[in-house]
Amino acid sequence: MMVTPNTLIGMKFDFRVLGICFMLIMMSTAGCLEDEPKKQTPIEEPSLPVGTFITGSDGMEIEGEPLPMSFVFSDVGEQGAEPSIGVTSSGCIFFIAFEKEMRSCDHGESWEDVAGPMCAFQTNDPWGWVDPVTDRIFNVQMQGLETSWICWSDDDGETWVGNQHDSGTTPLNDHIKLGSGIWTGVGPYGAMGGISSNIYETAVYYCYNKLAGIFCFTSFDGGATFEAGGQIIGLATTNGGLHGAITTAPDGTVYLPPRVQTPTIIFSKDNGFSWEERYMGEDVGTPSIRKNGEVAADTESNAYNVWVGNDQGVYMSRSIDSGNTWDQTSIRVSPVEVISATFPHTSAGDPGRIAITYLGSENSTELEKPDIDGNPWDGNAHYATTNVSHYLYVTYSLNALDENPIFHTQRVSSDPVQVGSICLNSGDCRSNEGGSNRNLLDFNDLHIDLEGRVYIGFADGCTGTCASGNDTTASNSRDRLGSVYYLGNGPSLYESVGNLTEFYPIIENLDTTKTNSLFPIFMAMFIVPRTKRFLSEKP
Repeated sequence: MMVTPNTLIGMKFDFRVLGICFMLIMMSTAGCLEDEPKKQTPIEEPSLPVGTFITGSDGMEIEGEPLPMSFVFSDVGEQGAEPSIGVTSSGCIFFIAFEKEMRSCDHGESWEDVAGPMCAFQTNDPWGWVDPVTDRIFNVQMQGLETSWICWSDDDGETWVGNQHDSGTTPLNDHIKLGSGIWTGVGPYGAMGGISSNIYETAVYYCYNKLAGIFCFTSFDGGATFEAGGQIIGLATTNGGLHGAITTAPDGTVYLPPRVQTPTIIFSKDNGFSWEERYMGEDVGTPSIRKNGEVAADTESNAYNVWVGNDQGVYMSRSIDSGNTWDQTSIRVSPVEVISATFPHTSAGDPGRIAITYLGSENSTELEKPDIDGNPWDGNAHYATTNVSHYLYVTYSLNALDENPIFHTQRVSSDPVQVGSICLNSGDCRSNEGGSNRNLLDFNDLHIDLEGRVYIGFADGCTGTCASGNDTTASNSRDRLGSVYYLGNGPSLYESVGNLTEFYPIIENLDTTKTNSLFPIFMAMFIVPRTKRFLSEKP
């Protein structure tokens, strides 16, 4: 382009105009530039701690604040597969597994075997029960496949009385269970119970399976004899009559969950004289290999049945009319992130306040990989790959009866309970992972004390170098150490109790008027809590 004088004049004018405009803009924004705040780093949304979940009835995450919960670990010091746990009114914890009757009266700091000479010296299947009304502690041991031996104590395990219970000519198979509850006054058993309550306050129930199905008996003398009862004819007797624990509601309804393909509850309203059954969970089913569900009943006799569904999640159905009707739309208890679950157990306090424990895994990357049989793994713990780690979980709900209940889940164990597969069928166990994967046997247990504090009894397969991380492998995860977690700090399942705290040591001779009393105060406020938190971490 040819540059002419007129062009230059125009260019100068344009430059002057642009310069004036620029000066005006700078003048008008000078103050803004001086006062412009520094850019702040975006605030990240707070996230839940690892292994902590808040979910709705479909297992999906919902917004909310997690329940403040911490758990204290205790090493029972003995092998403890298939444990039962209970707590007397004195606060003594009883952990029954194999032929051991382990007791701790110092909140799990120490344990001792208190089984007396009247208790069985060996076992083929154990069960323990603490009657919450009378404090009687029952220790039940199966003797071969022929009979069982029952002993009991009324003084926190100091002395024991026992008898051999004749289980009949048909051999026992498995799953002996004992429980207790009030006399209903209904039917011939209830009428007899009104008289026998002068001998022992509650009805004692004893159920077991034989090859022919489920057999249940009622005792009128506190478990000394079981003369009334027999086979539950025609009700959920498939699968060899395998079943879960006995649960009795405050209104006297007795519940028994059989191990069947469709989640089912057997219940009695007349102290075991007659039984009915109800079905639920057809929308989610049960897996194969399956384990039985477990039932809890709250203080107003609402009932909650929990089981593992086909997708390996933990599900629940509720009954608000003493077992007559149940939810037919199943409620997912476990988070969807827990893709494998087994050994569910539950207890309840006040209405809607329940706790459920189970073994679970979040190793979703292992799904569809070849399982121990070479098939795509679907989350079933029985076939888990060697890279799957199962931890101990607990799920709380304080509004489980609501239309939209909220579930608070916490991974309790700091290291795995089991690495690799967990044998859920005694006829199909494996030993190609450094030892039999049948080490945990069939179940764990959860109960609450009179304050509504949760206690969990379980067998730990991953101990020593497996727990420390030096050799956390399936082949090094075949122990069965008796173990306990109990709620240290957190909500009681009884609303009136509120929040529970840890059992701190009592500091005597505390005199706040003296200067030197500041040291024990410091200990109570800072050192002791931190020590307890340290002790809560599993070694």
